[in-house]
Amino acid sequence: MKVRLMSRTPDPERAVALAARLCYSPVGVDELEERMSRDEMARLIRSVLRMGHHSTLEHASFEFAVEGVSRTLTHQLVRHRLASYSQQSQRYVTMKDFPYVVPPSVRRAPAALAAFEDAMAKAGGVYEELMRLGVHKEDARYVLPNAAETKIVITMNARALLHFFELRCCTRAQWEIRTLAYRMLKEVKEVAPLLFEKAGPPCTSLGQCREGKLSCGRIKRLKRERLDFVTAPVEGRDDGQGRGE
Repeated sequence: MKVRLMSRTPDPERAVALAARLCYSPVGVDELEERMSRDEMARLIRSVLRMGHHSTLEHASFEFAVEGVSRTLTHQLVRHRLASYSQQSQRYVTMKDFPYVVPPSVRRAPAALAAFEDAMAKAGGVYEELMRLGVHKEDARYVLPNAAETKIVITMNARALLHFFELRCCTRAQWEIRTLAYRMLKEVKEVAPLLFEKAGPPCTSLGQCREGKLSCGRIKRLKRERLDFVTAPVEGRDDGQGRGE
């Protein structure tokens, strides 16, 4: 899988902070921009995120180029409707000798891998046979598997990305889209660390789990670790009553 941040709002954090400040200011953006320090910008962004005033996050946009992912992944991806997508077309691109994604669980089992690769070869053979018989590739593609590799360009604003990371960084998310989510998160954290300071699954960002009975149990471990940290003795005291900062 290859994930690259192609383009973005030039200064995404400043764009969000200015939008947030404008809502409560009698002066225009030009004057606000002259006055706004880096510290104030950070304070505004953290305040917006803490209070849930997320509409201002929509002014920051990020465009990703993604390659080496399966159609299984992109079928899940388009459920995130507050985004724009441009995907490689199987209708116009000939898929002869198509590359495909092999799930780790399949790759770990030699017999399963052999069966999987055999199925890919058969699908590819039928696809090519249909085209030799005069079937247009837009119809021949019906035999191609979900494992077939694809390329896609994704554009999301910061608000949509935070929601995406909340759902897809969770351990309950399917492995391939979870990998994509973490790689996208790494890209945006490098250019907008304040906006995505607490991005990720709710167990780490909000201290809660929304999976109910399907929870992986991670939230219990995180809460236990926080409790152990808070009640740990402060260095230099031996009465056991110190509290960590």
